[in-house]
Amino acid sequence: MNQSRAFQIEYHQFLDPDGVPVGDLPPLAEETEALQALYRNMVFTRLYDERAIALQRTGQLGTFASSLGQEAIGAGVGHAMRPEDIILPSFRENGALLFRHFRVRDLLLYWGGDERGMANPKLGDDFPICVPIATHTTQATGVAFAIKYRKQPRVVVCLLGDGGTSKGDFYEAINLAGAWNLPLVFVINNNQWAISVPRNLQSRAETLAQKAIAAGIPGVQLDGNDPIAVRHYVAEAIEKARDGGGPTLIEAISYRLCHHTTADDATRYRSEEELEAHRRLDPVPRLRRFMERRQIWSEEQETRLIQACQAEIEQEVRHYLDTPPQKPESMFDSLYAELPRELQAQRQSLLGKEVNHD
Repeated sequence: MNQSRAFQIEYHQFLDPDGVPVGDLPPLAEETEALQALYRNMVFTRLYDERAIALQRTGQLGTFASSLGQEAIGAGVGHAMRPEDIILPSFRENGALLFRHFRVRDLLLYWGGDERGMANPKLGDDFPICVPIATHTTQATGVAFAIKYRKQPRVVVCLLGDGGTSKGDFYEAINLAGAWNLPLVFVINNNQWAISVPRNLQSRAETLAQKAIAAGIPGVQLDGNDPIAVRHYVAEAIEKARDGGGPTLIEAISYRLCHHTTADDATRYRSEEELEAHRRLDPVPRLRRFMERRQIWSEEQETRLIQACQAEIEQEVRHYLDTPPQKPESMFDSLYAELPRELQAQRQSLLGKEVNHD
């Protein structure tokens, strides 16, 4: 029998877990300001995570999804995008959103149940955080089609988790992106756990990147704990899409060092040994070690950075806590251009209860 086609998935990594180069480095590795921006974003994201969890544990925030251990993906994606590009995030891309003018107060408002957190005018056309799994992937194809139809030099970046690649929405989205050659980059944050389901039970596919093959688009796999690799290959895929080269699917392999959310207890389904093995792959100290060897980062800079990040986060937390609660009737106000009669009655009933209560 003759072979009709042969496919392969490339795996990319520039830094090993100790921050030591494993081969030739891209030009990004010589850009001190860019490396320091990536590092600051990862440190800031981690400190924000810690503060958000503390707020949740003290009843001042709703359920929260941490990105502990996966900061390189958000930082790399956010830094690679241009301001005019459009992001459709899942719920674990805090670092990318912080590069996109989302403020800590915005994110806290969102996780506090206040939709005004996604209404900052500076967010432009960026989409709000999507909690339903993979539903935003088909929306991403629609957005990408719109900017292609309008001949705009913009690119859409859609981030999702490994569990999302098992959903029908995902397959429909990558198929359409390929068929229409859309300016769209899918980035899979493969943190190896879809809540309590491990990666090896989610799919028999050897890699998640190879799912791109059936859609006729390039699929690449990279070390998602290597910030330089994420930044380099996401930027490469974005610029290819901007030049008319079509979509790319990127699988960034990382690991969820935290619980799925603050409503989860990961100790029930994974071992401490597994967790400890992945702590050694942590992306934050990896980039720090690399910069220290290059003598572009010091202990003094580290101390100043942490103090500055903590001060900024505390200021943002104060903004969040001081924000007056959203009015209950606002839940009706963004659903329709003209509210249906039944919902008008519900809105009036709600207002009436408030009046009676007062």
